Amino acid sequence: MTTQHEPDSAEAVEKAISGALKMIPYGFHALTSKHGKEMNVMVLNWFSQVSFEPQHIVIGLQQTSTTYGLVEASGHFVVNIFHQAEADVVKQFSKSREKNPQKFEGAHWQPAPVTGVPVLDEAAAFLECEVAGELDTGAGHSVILGRVVGGGVRASHDPGEGLTLPHVGWSYSG
Repeated sequence: MTTQHEPDSAEAVEKAISGALKMIPYGFHALTSKHGKEMNVMVLNWFSQVSFEPQHIVIGLQQTSTTYGLVEASGHFVVNIFHQAEADVVKQFSKSREKNPQKFEGAHWQPAPVTGVPVLDEAAAFLECEVAGELDTGAGHSVILGRVVGGGVRASHDPGEGLTLPHVGWSYSG
């Protein structure tokens, strides 16, 4: 392991921070949301479990996104977890709803048992959540705390076989 000397400028510090953040392994998941008849699906990278009892997860959402509005209005969301082989399924949801307003039309889904939020048929697993809290980052995003209220495994795989950004050749950090 090599270490570098202490950076000597603000620009060097920012570059070092960005380099460290790029080393974080980000998953490539799909977040589904629903309020009334309106539904959306988006790619989700900022997602982690944060407690065991009760089981909670956190996600990061841009406050101007369609999904943020649906989650805020309904108080529910579903995280769809994929195997590496399903990369093309998730990629189709990577554009914003403004750029691709019809992106949910081609999705194959079923209502989640507890919340009724869409669960994508190709997902290896899913977690149904109800919003338990929110933290405004002050930078256009919110951290949403979700209490897991339901879920299922459809095609078990080891964590190392889960879909991540490097598997699709993308980077989202820094």
